[in-house]
Amino acid sequence: METAEFVGILDREGQALATAAERAGTDVKVPTCPDWQVRDLLRHTGTVHRWAAGFVSEGYPSYRPDDGLPDLDGSELVTWFRDGHRHLVDALSAAAPDVKCWHFLPAPSPLAFWARRQAHETAVHRFDAELACGGTPSEIAPAFAVDGIDELLLAFHARRKSRVRTDQPRVLRVRATDVDGAVWTVRLSPEPPVATRDDVPGADCEIRGPAARIYLSLWNRLPFPAVTGDTSLTALWREKSAVT
Repeated sequence: METAEFVGILDREGQALATAAERAGTDVKVPTCPDWQVRDLLRHTGTVHRWAAGFVSEGYPSYRPDDGLPDLDGSELVTWFRDGHRHLVDALSAAAPDVKCWHFLPAPSPLAFWARRQAHETAVHRFDAELACGGTPSEIAPAFAVDGIDELLLAFHARRKSRVRTDQPRVLRVRATDVDGAVWTVRLSPEPPVATRDDVPGADCEIRGPAARIYLSLWNRLPFPAVTGDTSLTALWREKSAVT
């Protein structure tokens, strides 16, 4: 997927998140984040948006902490979220393709990284907000979901900080049933997971289902779809895979 596609998705998902939050009200609980109410969802995502925009617009060459969560609620908080989201979309849209700034996962460029990361960040939290609002959340496109699985398995959990580890070598297979070639092999051991896009025989456990369902289940938003083999590996994922 191209950077402009991610920026477009970020734009739509952020607007949908704000609309759902406004409809739900900021004191409603978020089913997929049991410790959060909608106000926490808006404060978190809005803070991340401003943090990310700072790297792109200011060209910060190294890590900088965010500015902390705002002491806002109700309609003021929704407006604050909308303003920060628009600032991020505008910053990404206006940035030079070769902008230099800090980023924390492998990517073709810093701009490509931030557009992709914030599109997925916002899409997952839009799903959270729409669940809190009630009804059925809008769908996630299979191609975008496959890209998100790539990001999670091949990048996030390739880092030293991943806690998805096993004492003895094990193999987890992830298979999207609605996208040709969307199969991942995740080799688990006492070291960080090593994931590849292939279909090597011999998995101890396989997760199988539509790409969007797998995407949300790997982000611990939905139950896993079909699982065959050793379910202790999916339990391990549930317990250890949270990204911070």
